[in-house]
Amino acid sequence: MENSMEMKMTDHVKNLLLTMMNDYLDWSHSGPDPNNVRHEMYEEYCNKLAVHEGRKYLKIVSDNSVCAFIVNTTKDKKFQYGDVLKPAGWNAPARNFARCNVFDTISVEKSMRWTGPRY
Repeated sequence: MENSMEMKMTDHVKNLLLTMMNDYLDWSHSGPDPNNVRHEMYEEYCNKLAVHEGRKYLKIVSDNSVCAFIVNTTKDKKFQYGDVLKPAGWNAPARNFARCNVFDTISVEKSMRWTGPRY
């Protein structure tokens, strides 16, 4: 059972990262590109987007900046497994409320931006 949950979490985290990458692509193509650097910038963003696993959370990092935390335990008293939280700092999330849940694709598409949760 635990292995199955981990596999599902991995797939949904990949979807969240793809949503962030697509949002970056949309954002970066919103104006003129006189130096033709958009593709390089997109590739750099995608290559620097990473997931770090901790005891309770998965940390989404882009180029040494924390974008989001994902609850990676079923034993949290306030949040559900897969809830996405804004960062309060490098090592801790803001635990006021969840921004979305990785298992709810619609909420991920509405809430996630290339910089992290939008609100």
